[in-house]
Amino acid sequence: MVDANLNRLKEGIRVVEDIMRYRDNNKELSSKLKSLRHKARVKETKELLMHRDSINDVLRASMQSELNRSDVSSILTANFKRGQESARVLEELYKLENIEYSENFKYIRYELYNLEKEILLQEK
Repeated sequence: MVDANLNRLKEGIRVVEDIMRYRDNNKELSSKLKSLRHKARVKETKELLMHRDSINDVLRASMQSELNRSDVSSILTANFKRGQESARVLEELYKLENIEYSENFKYIRYELYNLEKEILLQEK
């Protein structure tokens, strides 16, 4: 569960980061997102990889809602939500094992809320 949510978190941030970088040429926002993505780390990466079982993931197939995006704003929204939800899962799970990790993922989640507001309010 940790591995899947860590991947989802970083992937969601990366999509938004790349839109800010390549479409908008916005160094400030893409740098903030890159920094946030780099904060989404844990030390136990080898242990996570050992337990990864993406082939047998029961929700591996895409849902219909994941296949439909009407514009770049919908891509941004979906990926902000993906990141926020994953950060919340990691925050909750790490409350059982590592409070520093939990606080880090809480910080990431709130930064994503702030960036979502800033970026989506600028969208046309």
